[in-house]
Amino acid sequence: MQYTQIPVDTFKNIQLNAGIIVDSFAPATGEIGNLVGATTGGINFADNPEFVDFGEDIDNCPKNTMELKVLDGRDVNISGTFVTVTPELAKRLSGAADFATGDATHIVPRNDLSRADFTDLWWIGDYSDKNSGATTAGYVAIHMMNTLSTGGFQIQSTDKEKGQFAFEFTAHTSLSSPTTVPYEIFVKEGTAQA
Repeated sequence: MQYTQIPVDTFKNIQLNAGIIVDSFAPATGEIGNLVGATTGGINFADNPEFVDFGEDIDNCPKNTMELKVLDGRDVNISGTFVTVTPELAKRLSGAADFATGDATHIVPRNDLSRADFTDLWWIGDYSDKNSGATTAGYVAIHMMNTLSTGGFQIQSTDKEKGQFAFEFTAHTSLSSPTTVPYEIFVKEGTAQA
């Protein structure tokens, strides 16, 4: 059958498992930073571009004329559910919050944002048929810049079950670099271990 086939290198190009969310990652070495928390149900990343069609109100102009279409911005977010929580994660989920003076177990939400509320996050997932070894594992990685919890602090507790903390983090553009899209993608095929 001519059209019932898959690429011969399919297993080399498959992303596996739910992946992890960390606070830093070095693509060149594969070194990961701190895990933000354990998740359940997988993780969803989305880049939703927003367009303006300057031809939509022009007589006789076809809808979606490429020469009159402008990319106006991007809504970049990652969402899912944590099943663990630490004081640091609770603070991050609260969006605008501080630790109480002298007490790193007491999180105090604020009604204003500070630059420190925006932090980078990485999602990293296993990739390819070779996905073990600190420097040889394949990965798909998404670096989200200037993220802020836009889903707020949430907990769903259930009798005889784990508490679940739904999350949504949104990446933000910075005025210091307004043309930089606030995320980037890395795809590295695994290599054989020495």
